[in-house]
Amino acid sequence: MSSHDLQRDLNERHIRLMALGACIGVGLFLGSAKAIQMAGPAIMLSYIIGGLAILVIMRALGEMAVHNPVAGSFARYAQDYLGPLAGYLTGWNYWFLWLVTCVAEITAVAIYMGIWFPDVPRWIWALAALASMGTINLIAVRAFGEFEFWFALIKIVTIVAMILAGAGMIFFGLGNGGIATGISNLWSNGGFMPHGITGVLMSLQMVMFAYLGVEMIGLTAGEAKNPQKTIPGAINSVFWRILLFYVGALFVIMSIYPWNEIGTQGSPFVMTFERMGIKTAAGIINFVVITAALSSCNGGIFSTGRMLYSLAQHGQAPAVFAKTSKGGVPRNALLLSIFALLLGVLLNYLVPEKVFTWVTSIATFGAIWTWAMILLAQLKFRRGLSAAEAGTLQFKMWLYPLSSYLAMAFLVLVVVLMAFFEDTRIALYIGPAFLVLLTVLYFALNLAPKNLAPKEQGSVASRA
Repeated sequence: MSSHDLQRDLNERHIRLMALGACIGVGLFLGSAKAIQMAGPAIMLSYIIGGLAILVIMRALGEMAVHNPVAGSFARYAQDYLGPLAGYLTGWNYWFLWLVTCVAEITAVAIYMGIWFPDVPRWIWALAALASMGTINLIAVRAFGEFEFWFALIKIVTIVAMILAGAGMIFFGLGNGGIATGISNLWSNGGFMPHGITGVLMSLQMVMFAYLGVEMIGLTAGEAKNPQKTIPGAINSVFWRILLFYVGALFVIMSIYPWNEIGTQGSPFVMTFERMGIKTAAGIINFVVITAALSSCNGGIFSTGRMLYSLAQHGQAPAVFAKTSKGGVPRNALLLSIFALLLGVLLNYLVPEKVFTWVTSIATFGAIWTWAMILLAQLKFRRGLSAAEAGTLQFKMWLYPLSSYLAMAFLVLVVVLMAFFEDTRIALYIGPAFLVLLTVLYFALNLAPKNLAPKEQGSVASRA
């Protein structure tokens, strides 16, 4: 190991597909049934509203990332503009958030491989998934980018095929004996908003969790070949991706099937393909779900490694994690994350399922904390600029500062809504308690940054 810099080896196509893949999780393929049951067809409104908030958050992150493209991304910006403690909390919170999420994704791989190979112990598939994704990340950032590119492409092709097949059924009766189904199911079963605005509001906390991972675009800034071009391009298309892949897929599914029946007969993707005469639909979707879970795990290992690397650069993690290989891979940081995931996989099979559900609630709270820190850091960043400096920004936030405040108010609303559900209410206890623990460790271990001053270090990092 040496102190080589991270390498700028991620191309525009890598980052665009990573941004797209980050928006598409396992939940979409399994139907988002629980959220649909809450809001009915109006779940599409929930995704649009949540998508608008994510668009503002990503625009705020992009404004800072294009101005100062560094590996630590939002944790680094939190440190520079909100203070060392904010940066430390954001960095370690995000590291743990992805650790928990990766354990869940590895478990998902094991469960779905079990459909094909029921006699093979699940822990073997979990270990194989972790070993393969860990190896890809340890080779080179380009290897990570290539695998993420193809993982995302598989998901995209599947969703586009489902939307086109569904549209053929809706408008031309393909797979339905030539009888067009139309879109009357969107209002025929209790109306478009069967549970009123309350149902839409109650579904928001689930919808926002589906967007976890989109902020990963910011973490690529330190390794993008041309961040001033690639980051804005990826961020600008986030909202349109959400409209096409989430809202488009849900529009097709709920037009063909009554919303109150979705989830009762398995994945709506499988049902749609089977009606088109594709008898192997279940196997195809099972394969896609596995690649979606592997994609999330791949991105999670990347994120935890880069975040730990950035924390070590600031003296907020052991210095050994600030070292990279000759190829610019922070291998020590990655190895710690992979080892922690090994323990997580073990715990996943030892602890009761309810306890594990509580632990994953930290991920929900952690995502909202991360997005809030992005907005607060961007507001502070802007206040520190003169009018002339603000005028030279290459990638500006729309309707500043109103858009940032509205997005922040929306995140507060989601946190309040989490209190209404037993499964998510526990996050309001565990999440803040975890931050308190981190704060105690920060002061007890004197973890304030001990190396370069923020501005000086930013210039060094930007040359990496």
